[in-house]
Amino acid sequence: MLKIAITLPDAISGEVATIRRLLADGFDIVHLRKPNASIDYCRQLLGGLSVAERSRIVVHDYYSLYREFALRGVHLNRNIVSLPSDYCGSRTRSCHSFEEVVRYKAEVDYLFLSPIFDSISKAGYRSAFSHEELHRAANEGIIDSRVIALGGVTPDKISYLESLGFGGAAMSGAVYNKQ
Repeated sequence: MLKIAITLPDAISGEVATIRRLLADGFDIVHLRKPNASIDYCRQLLGGLSVAERSRIVVHDYYSLYREFALRGVHLNRNIVSLPSDYCGSRTRSCHSFEEVVRYKAEVDYLFLSPIFDSISKAGYRSAFSHEELHRAANEGIIDSRVIALGGVTPDKISYLESLGFGGAAMSGAVYNKQ
């Protein structure tokens, strides 16, 4: 099961060390999601990481950083809606319904489905799926190894997510709030 960390949206002090710690502590991938930070901040942050560490980073907000730093991949969203035809890195996307998962799964390496649980980092962002709905989606093959659970995910919920067939777990609030 993939373990993915997602950065907080703002520029924060000491973030290079935080990303290094996450990768050293067993996270497979870090999604650099910085809609409230400048490209210069992101460039400085990535410049502080080793080539090996950067190869485990997926960028959300500034496509040009993918090529500049030889990152793992790009997350499609409102900031990056499409990729050039010669793009060959990892492709990811976020979904907020089972219908979106069915629609986009074939186009990406993996996608996030959220919010699975009540969010830790976004106040008032409540779970969108009941236990029964998640089980039904798992039984129908909607949830599978290419679907990553996001939203309120904490380490103690990993075994439950594995039992549903999720291919991974993504965390933001759970990893940043324990600093």
